[in-house]
Amino acid sequence: MVKRSDKVGEAIHKVVSELLIKGLKDPRIGFVTITGVKLITDMRLATVYFTVIGSDEEKRNTEAGLNSARGFIRKEIGQAIKMRFTPEVQFKYDTSVEYGYHIESILKEIGAKDDGDTTS
Repeated sequence: MVKRSDKVGEAIHKVVSELLIKGLKDPRIGFVTITGVKLITDMRLATVYFTVIGSDEEKRNTEAGLNSARGFIRKEIGQAIKMRFTPEVQFKYDTSVEYGYHIESILKEIGAKDDGDTTS
């Protein structure tokens, strides 16, 4: 059984992704991918997780650009999703992708050491 907050999170994900495809007019916003949306229990706050291709400065600039567009994004969410109360939106950089790459590189390194070991 799918929880209502999951459905609302998916709808918010779709709306924000479409806004990014159409292009927000803030030049600070780089190539962004929305990785997930989490809502608190009463659905009054939605945390939108994102990743950006680029340097740390580009990541910070993108987060600042997204946060400055929160009011516009919230208004668009409210128009797309008919709810009594439109959740507040906050953006957070998703470090899980970078962490996954880090773990993958460690595993490859371990695998390369095992392949080179001929004492078995």
